[in-house]
Amino acid sequence: MSFINRIQPHHLDILKEVGNIGAGHAATALSRLLNKTIDMKVPAVRVVSFNEITELVGGSDNIVAAIFLRIEGEAPGNMFFMLPVNEATTLIQYLTGDQTFDLDHPPYPDLGLSALQEVGNILAGSYLSAFSDFTKLNMQPSVPALSVDMAIAILSYGLLELSQVGDYAIVIETEILEKVDENTQKTSGHFFLLPDPDSYEIIFNALGVPIDG
Repeated sequence: MSFINRIQPHHLDILKEVGNIGAGHAATALSRLLNKTIDMKVPAVRVVSFNEITELVGGSDNIVAAIFLRIEGEAPGNMFFMLPVNEATTLIQYLTGDQTFDLDHPPYPDLGLSALQEVGNILAGSYLSAFSDFTKLNMQPSVPALSVDMAIAILSYGLLELSQVGDYAIVIETEILEKVDENTQKTSGHFFLLPDPDSYEIIFNALGVPIDG
């Protein structure tokens, strides 16, 4: 049986708890950076097939904004934070105050791209920091790379190695809630956590929930 098929609900509960702690750290960092009230939460962590991954972001041909990071250290892997372009555009407009920014109409101003890249950097760094605190594993994110392209084109890179041993990945759903006057603006994105095949057992053993437990 593939290692991914041996993941049980209590394994995902642990990942969700880690995700919520990481989201809390990221919200604090973003609030300080922007001097605005930002809240974040992780409503769900799931194991999904590769086909479902692309469906979650609107289909394989849908254009998305994605921040990609390589996880380096004792449990290496890949991480994507992906947003539909309309949600990414709204988030960038809010972050920069530039209401003319639109990811549907390149070329894009560097400031907007840098802002989105920094959000991905903060999110991934906060999540991995919480993960390292829980597992005591040494893990660091690489410099983030931003891409705006078809979902399948972006994901193919991260799924290439994992596809040799299974057809599933872990998705950490993330909601970014921004307070605008009396209203709350919600941006929904997805973290796709793709540990290298050998990293799963390392991670769950470190969490105290062995993959066969």
